[in-house]
Amino acid sequence: MTIRPQIPSSDDVPSLKALLLEKDRSLNEKDKRISLLEEQVRLLKHKRFGASSEKSDDQAELFNEVEATDVSLENDAEMDDAFDADNTAVVETDTIQYERRKSRGRKPLPEDLPRVRIEHDLADSDKICDCGCALTRIGEDISEQLDIIPATVQVLQHARQKYACKACESTVRTAALPPQPIPKSNASAGLLAYIATAKYQDALPLHRQENIFKRMDVDIPRNTLANWMMRCSDLISPLIAELDREIRRGKIIQCDETPLQVLKEPDKPPSSQSYMWVRRSGGPDRSIVLFDYADSRAGSIAAGLLDGFSGYLQTDDYAGYHATGRQEGLTHLGCWAHARRKFVEAQKAAT
Repeated sequence: MTIRPQIPSSDDVPSLKALLLEKDRSLNEKDKRISLLEEQVRLLKHKRFGASSEKSDDQAELFNEVEATDVSLENDAEMDDAFDADNTAVVETDTIQYERRKSRGRKPLPEDLPRVRIEHDLADSDKICDCGCALTRIGEDISEQLDIIPATVQVLQHARQKYACKACESTVRTAALPPQPIPKSNASAGLLAYIATAKYQDALPLHRQENIFKRMDVDIPRNTLANWMMRCSDLISPLIAELDREIRRGKIIQCDETPLQVLKEPDKPPSSQSYMWVRRSGGPDRSIVLFDYADSRAGSIAAGLLDGFSGYLQTDDYAGYHATGRQEGLTHLGCWAHARRKFVEAQKAAT
């Protein structure tokens, strides 16, 4: 018995084509879904096990800078004969001209620094020539070294002169003490400026500064240093207010917020998060950066910090800025660093 295949009729052809197209579409969707899941798995692996840096792989060549520089110096030595007097390479086989790399010699020390002259002379016996004649001084060679004088701790004694009337013996007058940064404190303005600069500019914590002072036989507890810094914040409050007015008068403000944990904050558990809001403005040669503390990340905080400002506001895509960014007179800009991050994630997911 021979079984012959059933040949579909002409009426069944459209339905078969539709079925094949549907199968093909379903397979394509599954392939896309599989590809998407594979990218997500690769991205999750990068986030879980890979480096957190956003540098791409083609930046790895920065690690062989020393070796590459050494090779380039050898090439420069071999190319010395190919350069003419104008430092231009003479290449017969090509019309490309190469300019010699400028010397990377040591930079001269600033001229305004004080100089301490230290003379080194020959011994008297060395000032006699082999022929027996006395040597004549014809000049000198000067080389410079950079030196530093470590911080010196000193005590300022304020001697206030006292005067009294010997006739009636009822009047005694004492010279007034000049205004002090912190009344009844033994911290001078110079010491307070030194501590503040070390902490907020050089990122030197107060407990390390406490140990540095101990090496100088000066005992200043860390809680005292912290109290001085809080008192100094009251002293510079007029300056902060003026910077706040200046930053609102500008044409662009960059704004961001970062979480901050505050211990023993009233009406808040220690595990809760507070935020430090940062505003930056001004030109590249006159930048203004202000930090404002807030116990929340609410959009009302952003509205208060940007009240009265008109111009360009650049932030990330946090929703707390959206309402403020839609106000009249404001142009809300995105952040290129956050946009770049998405491309970096796409690159990691694709490889």
